[in-house]
Amino acid sequence: MLAMQQSMVLEAICHCLDEHDQTFLFHLYGLILRECTHKELVRRHLACLLELSHQPAGQRQGMALAVGVAATVHVEVVWTVLERLGHTRFLRLALPSPDNKDDILDTSFLSAAVMLTKAIGREDGAQNYKFTQIPELIGCLLCLLQKEPNFLATLCRQKIILVIEGLSNLRPHFTPMVKSRILQTCLRSLYTLPPMETLKSSLPPMEPAPDVMELYRKTARALGLLLQSFISENESLDEVCFLLQHTEHWLRSDKSHECKRAVQSISQLLQYVVDFLHITEEATPSMLGHQLGLLTLLWQDKDGVTRDLSRRCVFLLLQLLAQQKGRTVGFMHLNKTKHFEGRASRAREVNVKLHDVVKAFDKNLTVAQHTQLVLTLQHSLCSHSQPRRDLASQLLLMIFEGPGLKTEQVAEVLHSLFRELPGITFSNMQAMMKAMTALGTQHTQETVEVVLSLCPPSERRILPLWKALASNNRLARKVITLLYMKLKLRPARDLIRSMQHTQLTSLLALGTIYELLYTQECKPAVHWAFAGILLGLLTQLHYLFELGMVEGISDYQEDVLEMKPLSPCRTCLEALKGLFWTTNYWEVFAYLKLLQGWELFEHLETYTEGVTLLARAMAHYDCEVKAVLGQAVISMKSREERDNVVAILVITEFLNSPVVSQHVSRRRMDKFLSLGLHNPNQLVRAMSLKGLSSALMHPEKGALLRDQLTGLLESFLKPEPKDPSGLMEILGDILHRLGVQRAGVISLKIAQHLPPLFEDEREEVRGGAIFLFGHVIHGGGKRFQQALKTIASQVLVPLLFHLVDPCPGVVKCADHALCDSAHHTLSARCPSLEGTLFNSTEDLQGGPETAALDCGRVTWAPGFT
Repeated sequence: MLAMQQSMVLEAICHCLDEHDQTFLFHLYGLILRECTHKELVRRHLACLLELSHQPAGQRQGMALAVGVAATVHVEVVWTVLERLGHTRFLRLALPSPDNKDDILDTSFLSAAVMLTKAIGREDGAQNYKFTQIPELIGCLLCLLQKEPNFLATLCRQKIILVIEGLSNLRPHFTPMVKSRILQTCLRSLYTLPPMETLKSSLPPMEPAPDVMELYRKTARALGLLLQSFISENESLDEVCFLLQHTEHWLRSDKSHECKRAVQSISQLLQYVVDFLHITEEATPSMLGHQLGLLTLLWQDKDGVTRDLSRRCVFLLLQLLAQQKGRTVGFMHLNKTKHFEGRASRAREVNVKLHDVVKAFDKNLTVAQHTQLVLTLQHSLCSHSQPRRDLASQLLLMIFEGPGLKTEQVAEVLHSLFRELPGITFSNMQAMMKAMTALGTQHTQETVEVVLSLCPPSERRILPLWKALASNNRLARKVITLLYMKLKLRPARDLIRSMQHTQLTSLLALGTIYELLYTQECKPAVHWAFAGILLGLLTQLHYLFELGMVEGISDYQEDVLEMKPLSPCRTCLEALKGLFWTTNYWEVFAYLKLLQGWELFEHLETYTEGVTLLARAMAHYDCEVKAVLGQAVISMKSREERDNVVAILVITEFLNSPVVSQHVSRRRMDKFLSLGLHNPNQLVRAMSLKGLSSALMHPEKGALLRDQLTGLLESFLKPEPKDPSGLMEILGDILHRLGVQRAGVISLKIAQHLPPLFEDEREEVRGGAIFLFGHVIHGGGKRFQQALKTIASQVLVPLLFHLVDPCPGVVKCADHALCDSAHHTLSARCPSLEGTLFNSTEDLQGGPETAALDCGRVTWAPGFT
C-alpha cells in the first residue's frame, strides 16, 4: 500500500517537474526515492526522471540533485540506471555533433556523475560495495573528455577528471589497461591545449570572458590529484614507472609548451611521493633508467622552467632510488644536482654538474636501469632537437669514459648504437665516434667481438664503428691484434659440420681485416701489425683449402667494378695482396704480379710455391724481415701443421737475406731448425734440413759459392758462351743463395755484361738477361750503389722498348727490371715518383693492373698524383 502511494506521489511530482524546474520539487523527488524500499520502483521512477528534456539548466541541476539524494541509499540501483542511460542515449551520440541536444545531454550526464560520485564519497560503507560497472562509466566520461574543444571555457575537463579520480577509489580498482586509457586521454586533453600566451586568444567570443589561467590551473590540479590517487593505490617504484611511461610522448615533443606541462606534472607527482609516501618495497623497474634519460635530456631545454623542473625530477627520482635501498649517505652528488636548479651556469659549471649526475647514475641505478639510460641517450642522437643531440653526445662520452658501463652491457649498447647509426646527423657523428673510442678503450675485447657479429664486414655501414676504434693509435693496435688473433680460431672440419648456422669467427675477422686494409684510419696500425697479419692470412688461406672453401677463388676479375661479396678464399687472397699494396710495399706486390706468383695461391698444389716466392720477394726487398721472422719463429712452436709449414717456408727463404744475421744469431736459428727436423710433417723436415745447409748457417759455403760465381762468370763473359740461358739461370740461383750484396764486385760485372743481351734474337736469352739484370740491380749493395745507378739509368730506354716485345715473357721480365731500375734512379731524384713506374709500365701495355680493383675499390700505387 505504501509503495503504491509513493508511486502515485512520484508520478504527480514528475508531471510537475516536466513543466517547472523548481529545486524544491527535485529535492522532494529524491527524498521519496531514497525512502522507497522497493528497488524496482526506484529504478522505474529514476528512469522516468532521466527521460525529461534536460533543456533548462535549473532542471539539469535538479535532476542531478534528485539522483544524488537517491544514491545515498540505493547506490546500486542508481548506478544501473546511469549505466543504461550511458549506453542507450549517451554512447549512441558520442561522436562529435553540432546538435545542441547532444551538448545538453552531455552536461546532464556529467552533472549526474558528479552528484553520484559525491554521494558515494560521503557514504562510509562505499568500500564494501563492488562496482562492476565502473569501466563502462569511465568509458562514457572519457568520450566526454575527448569531445572537449581545443580551448578552455568551462570546468568540464576538471569535473571529468575529478569524477574519474573519485571512481578510482572504489572497488574493484582500475586494471592497468583502464588506467592507461585514462592517462592517455587526460594527458592529451590537457597538454595539447594551446600555449598559455595564446590560450585566451583561442577562445570564441564569449560574454563574460572566463578566466582562462584559473581554469587551466584548476584542471592541472585535478590531473595531479588523479596521478596522486593512482600512486596511493600502489605505493611502489613500479607504479611510479608505469605513470611516467605515459608522459614519454610529451617529454619527446618538439612543442615546448607540451614538454613543459609534462615536466610540471611529473615534478608535482614525484614531490608528492617523496613528501607523503614511504616506498620501501624492493622494486627495480628497468624502464626507470629510460625515464631518467628523457628527463636529463631536458637539462638544456630552451625553456627555463622546463630546465629547472627536469633537474628537480631527476634529483627526486634518484632520491627515491636511494631511499628504497635504505641509503642515508652518498647524497653529495645528488644534492649538487639539486642546487643546480634555478640559476644559469657557465659551460664549465654545466659540465661539472653533468659529471655529478653521471656519478649518481652509476651509484644508484641497477645494471638494467643503467643500460636503458644509455639506450635512451643513444636514441636521442637522432633527435630533431639539436640541444638534446648535443647533450646526449656529451653524456654518452662521460659514461663511456668512466667506470659506470659494465661488461655485460656492452653487447646491448653496441647493438643499439648500430641501429641508430643511419639516423645520426653529420654534426653529431664526430661526438659519437669519440664515445665509441672511449667504449673500445674501456672494453676492447668485448667491443671487438660484438662489432664483429653485428653484420657482414663487407657492409659499409659498419665501417664508422671500426674507424672510431682506429682513431686512437694505441687502441687501433689492440683491435688489429685481436682481429688477427681471431684468425687462429679455426675449428676442425668435423666440428664445422655441426655448426652449419654459425658464422666462423675466423671468417668474420678475415673479412674485417680485408676492409680495414683500405681504411685510412687503420693504416698505421696495419703497418705496425704487418707480420702478425701476414702469417695469419697465409695460414688462413691454407685452412680454407683444408675446408674445401675454394669456390670463386679463380673466377675473380680485377677490372670489374661490380659490388658483390667475395668468396672466403678470394677474400683471403685479396687481403694478402692488399696488405703489401696498402702498406707501400709495392715492389713485393709487383714482383709476384709480374711473375704470376699470386696465381700460385689459388691452388693447394702450388700454395707452398707461392709462399716461397712471396718470402723470396720480401727477403729481396728487405720487407719487414725482422718482424716476420719473429712471427715465423713463434709459429714454428704451434701445434697446427699449417702454421709450421708456412713458418719454415718463410724462415728458409729469409736465410738467403743478408740482413737476417742482424736480427737473429746463427746459434738460435740452428736451434729452431733442429727442432724442425723432428716435425711430423715431411715438408717441414725437408725445409729445416735445407735451412741448416744454407750459407748463413755455414759461412764457409759463402767462399765456395763466390768461387763458383767467378768460374761461371768467366764462362759467361766469353764472346759466344754456350747455353747462355742456362748460365744465367745458374748465376741467378747462386746469387739468390749467396745474396747479391755478398757477391761483391761480381754482381757489378754481371750487371755490366747483361745489357747487350737485351737485343738477342732468342726470346729466352732476352728474357733471362732482363730478369737477372733486375735482380742484380736491386740487390747490389751500398758499395756499388752509385755504379749500379749509372747502369740502370742507361738501360731505362731499352727496357721501355721491350714493354712491346713480341714475347709476353720478355714483357713481364722488362716490367720487373723497370721496377727495380726505378728504385735506383727515379726514387733517388724524386721520392714522389717511387711506386708509380709499375703503373706506368702497365699503361704502356694497356694492362688492367694499373690499379688494385677490389669490390669496386680503386687504390692507386703509392705516390701516384
